[in-house]
Amino acid sequence: MAGRKRETTDDQILRAIALSPHPVVVASELGDELDMSRQGVFVRLQDLETEGLVRSAKKASARVWWLTEEGRISLSQGAE
Repeated sequence: MAGRKRETTDDQILRAIALSPHPVVVASELGDELDMSRQGVFVRLQDLETEGLVRSAKKASARVWWLTEEGRISLSQGAE
C-alpha cells in the first residue's frame, strides 16, 4: 500500500461506529474521535464498504455510515 502507514485499525473504526450513541455516523465525527482527517476517514470507510463491513447513504448534505451485520461479526471476531 502506498502512502502513510495506517495508525488507526479497521477494528478501531468499526468499534467507534458501533459505540456511537447515534444509529449512523459521518466521517467528520469519526475523524474527531479517532484523531484522523475527515478525508482519511472517508477513504477508509469507502474501503470498509467495499469489504461489506459498513454501508452508506447520502442524506441531505452528508454521507452517513453504519455497520452491516458482517461488520458486527468482524468486530466481534476481532475482539477474541
